[in-house]
Amino acid sequence: MTKIFVVGSYAESLINFRGELLKLLVNKGFTVVACAPDASDKVLQKLKDIGVAYRDVSLDRTSINPLKDIHSFLSLISLFLKEKPDYCLFYTIKPVIFGSLAAKVAGVPNRFSIITGLGYLFIDPTKKGSWIKRIVNVLYRAALKRNARVFFQNPDDCQVFIQERIISNQHPFSILNGSGVDLTLFSQKRLSHRAPVFLLIARLLADKGVNEYVEAARLIKEKYSQARFQLLGWIDSNPAAISQATLESWIKEGIIEYLGKKEDVRPALEMCSVYVLPSYREGMPRTVLEAMAMGRAIITTDVPGCRETVEEGQNGFLVPPQDSKQLAEAMEKFILQQDLAERMGKHSRRIAEAKYDVHQVNEMIITGMKLQKD
Repeated sequence: MTKIFVVGSYAESLINFRGELLKLLVNKGFTVVACAPDASDKVLQKLKDIGVAYRDVSLDRTSINPLKDIHSFLSLISLFLKEKPDYCLFYTIKPVIFGSLAAKVAGVPNRFSIITGLGYLFIDPTKKGSWIKRIVNVLYRAALKRNARVFFQNPDDCQVFIQERIISNQHPFSILNGSGVDLTLFSQKRLSHRAPVFLLIARLLADKGVNEYVEAARLIKEKYSQARFQLLGWIDSNPAAISQATLESWIKEGIIEYLGKKEDVRPALEMCSVYVLPSYREGMPRTVLEAMAMGRAIITTDVPGCRETVEEGQNGFLVPPQDSKQLAEAMEKFILQQDLAERMGKHSRRIAEAKYDVHQVNEMIITGMKLQKD
């Protein structure tokens, strides 16, 4: 029986982002093994329920310690030599780089990667010529050269990889509509109130636009004290993380309603009327797709990965990145036009149905991997 490994750097993403893909692979008769570090009991049970085995892998997604990365690389080689998968599918930077190279060394015949975004090394202009970015480019080049196909979540990221000569324009690649969204699980919901409630769901990182969201909220509240701004997420170990003290100061100031971290974001999306993501760059933001599926208007930035989700003036508005003033101006439109959120939200749902159905995205992946029923 054909054995397929799916390898990520964050165990919860195996369910939240790849769960439907894992189910599809199992239903097609493949032996499926999911790999990530430190899976919780809840994740392990969910994987077991859908018939997927789990292997713990040593991957620290935020560390730049070369000794840790060498250990990760060697442990992946050992795992692949022992398990002998027929196919490997990697996503996020360290699995893509170290997993692809390890799979090549171990003789895995079919290797594929999903580029889910480019990260702060590609976003921050001060990192453009840095030694660490040059090393990352070399590693990406070596890893992806040994992939049968590379999947991108937006065309801009693909062009960056070609321009940086990480892949050639002759290398097989596919452009996916993100990771897709389950249109049944995230079903359309009517707005429960007329006054707009704005919501941002994100890891609390600077490059998610959290600071700009809060500053825009501050500007709006100076004119419209009744406006509500909610923030759902958690503080990450990433270098760009917002500090706990900063978060507490926002809460104390009364600018935001902090909702903490939630396993199920649907109640928060149902309560909001406008979803906001002022990110600096994305692969394809899953939270925006979920908000669209539930019939919510969108404000996001005119950057790769985000701009693809908005038809300007139809289901939302695009604003420049790192511009809290223009973000506030877009927010104000929903306060001044009370029917705008409902009208745009309906159009969001139509776009989600046409482009972002998770089942369509997963079929593209399986087709690109040339997988047939076992």
